[in-house]
Amino acid sequence: MVWDRARSAAMSTPKHVLFVCTGNTCRSPLAEGLLRLATAGRNDFTVSSAGIAAAKGAPASKETQNLLKKRGASLEKFKSRPVTDACLRLATHVFVMTEGHLAALESRFPEHADRLFLVREFAGMTDKRSGTDVPDPIGMGPAAYEDVARIFDAAIPSIIAYIDQT
Repeated sequence: MVWDRARSAAMSTPKHVLFVCTGNTCRSPLAEGLLRLATAGRNDFTVSSAGIAAAKGAPASKETQNLLKKRGASLEKFKSRPVTDACLRLATHVFVMTEGHLAALESRFPEHADRLFLVREFAGMTDKRSGTDVPDPIGMGPAAYEDVARIFDAAIPSIIAYIDQT
């Protein structure tokens, strides 16, 4: 009974998840759309994305948009944006695509380091071949985007469970 009350309280606490990649047009918007789909109906989750080297205002890549549409998700009014201190301050949890992204954020924004995580660590898929990075599918065609989506499919349930416990 105590556990149920604690779990209920954790699930009602607002969470803001931020996904970060390089340009904020492929990986992070794809993760954003898939997590929004997975948490649909939960009013305790806000999900957004940004990029380490993102131009402001670009749409998600066509491949990202097509894959999300195929899965019943969308990113209406999505526009890319660079990572800022302001967006990091809003986030309760920040999930990055690569060790390089993690290092860049830790260097530029050390005060947010305790909220930074590698997506791949939640996917249960790290190995010597793939490492801990979510590969960048840009320019690689639809199959590469499907491969990235499979990583997110594996990671998202663990990400949600982790966030609900913290």
